[in-house]
Amino acid sequence: MSTEQELKKTNPLHKEFQNLLEEDFKDRKLKENEIIKANVTEITKNFIVVDCKAKMEGMIPVEEFKNDDELSKLKVGSTIDVYLERIESFKGEIVISRDKARKMKAWKKMEKVFESQEELTGYITGKVKGGFITTVEGLPCFMPSSQIDVRPLKKIDHLMNTPVKVIATRIDKNRGNVCVSRRAVLEKSKNAEVAEALKNINEGDVVESTVKSCVEWGIFLDINGVDALLHVSDLSHGRVKKPSDLVSIGQKLKVKITKIDPKTNRVSASIKALTEDPYSNIEKKYKVGNIYEGTVTKIMDYGCFVRIEDGIEGLIHNSELDWLNRNIKPSKVLSVSQNIKFKIVNIDKESKRISLSYKATLNNPWDKIKDSVGKEVKIKINNITEKAIFGELSESGLTGMLHYKELSYEENLEELKKFKKNDVINVKIIEIKDDKIRFSKRALEKDPLDFFKNNNKKIGDIITTRIHEVSKTGVKVAIDREKKLIVTIRKADLAKASADARPEVFSPGNALDAKITELDLKTRKVKLSVKAAQLDEEKSLISKFGENATKSGATLRGIFEKAIGSKKKKKEEK
Repeated sequence: MSTEQELKKTNPLHKEFQNLLEEDFKDRKLKENEIIKANVTEITKNFIVVDCKAKMEGMIPVEEFKNDDELSKLKVGSTIDVYLERIESFKGEIVISRDKARKMKAWKKMEKVFESQEELTGYITGKVKGGFITTVEGLPCFMPSSQIDVRPLKKIDHLMNTPVKVIATRIDKNRGNVCVSRRAVLEKSKNAEVAEALKNINEGDVVESTVKSCVEWGIFLDINGVDALLHVSDLSHGRVKKPSDLVSIGQKLKVKITKIDPKTNRVSASIKALTEDPYSNIEKKYKVGNIYEGTVTKIMDYGCFVRIEDGIEGLIHNSELDWLNRNIKPSKVLSVSQNIKFKIVNIDKESKRISLSYKATLNNPWDKIKDSVGKEVKIKINNITEKAIFGELSESGLTGMLHYKELSYEENLEELKKFKKNDVINVKIIEIKDDKIRFSKRALEKDPLDFFKNNNKKIGDIITTRIHEVSKTGVKVAIDREKKLIVTIRKADLAKASADARPEVFSPGNALDAKITELDLKTRKVKLSVKAAQLDEEKSLISKFGENATKSGATLRGIFEKAIGSKKKKKEEK
């Protein structure tokens, strides 16, 4: 039996005391994970001893009281808030925390002020990657570098460990993250001042301003305490390279207020609005088709800008720089600050765009050859592709194309191999259209298709050919004696009977009668058929002997033999 059990039996008063003590604890209603009140009973070097009305006193490390000089204000009898973690640990001790109580209260307050965007006081205590650690109501928060001021600061020593006003911008209780912003407080204050100052200016007012800073895309101005933007496009009616080339910091400028946004308090200003738009009467000053002088101000990949007068610029596109090369690099033709003559091609007053032409002021080589279609010329080969030759006319420098089908009437791609770069050859110009020239070499030769014109041959006529070549799919026959006009007769067209339509029974050099079934001199399509010729002959024989042959019961073979015999008899009589 334990000593405690023996004591309960031997001393009845002990049991009564225990019951009273438990009843007292029940009345106190202590709950874990909540903030409770505690009285300071003792202050030692390392601990603060407090009475939480529990079974025993609690002890809090001195380190939890070092923020906000709380430790110096503590004394025996002071009442403080503590966080009750455990009523009784495994050691039988109460577990409490002043720091956790402070953080819990801070979280509750943070959640409240986050909704209302109320300002809080914090202390910047350290620097981390991307920002600063800021203690607010005992809660460590993160302030991004961009949120410490309205403008980037090189040094923040004057802000370290000093009270600063902040606003909570993001809160995540689950992760224990809070983001705060000092910039938001400054902007809020600034916006109030700006809103008050904006009451004294209106859109359309002409005011005096001071240059605060310059960037590539504009100038920031101060107008009686109000920040305003003078965009680079509002500096002048003409093109401005760098705003800093025109103004300096602190310079006074007279500007016109063009826009005020009451929601953002942003103000836009303009200098060019104070001067007349040179495009207002441009149609009276300049005429499309006339030639003027100007200065090249800027060179881009797609063309050159030319200043016609102050505030008026035009664009010379790549295609309007050179007659010979439509995609020439602008820097190879013109240079910045160069004075040139140009022709106005188009004026768009609404969009303030003027199209110019430089090549229109130069001699046009196309004028020299515009009436040269059908003429024989010499070209120098400067490029050979898979299907064409590109050659340059020596007199004009213009380049044209010679397609492989225009090399010869055979239209053989292998013909390209006969030529090489820098060769000079004779050709005929067959087309000039849309600044493109087409050449032909075969046009200098006699056209084999003239055979049909010269001999009055047409579709339906029977002609005698010579077999030139035999293949598995048909035979190639020569129509003319020079063998320049070669036509393929398909296997199916070699004979009326399919059994006789065999290419292997034909030999090169043999004569072969065929019918013209297709003839288009423009598209150069010629089609011949032996089968069609045989069918025509059969119809002719039937027409001549068919009636008597039918009555006598003669066969078609007999009719042919009779016809052939009649022909032989006539020849013998002759």
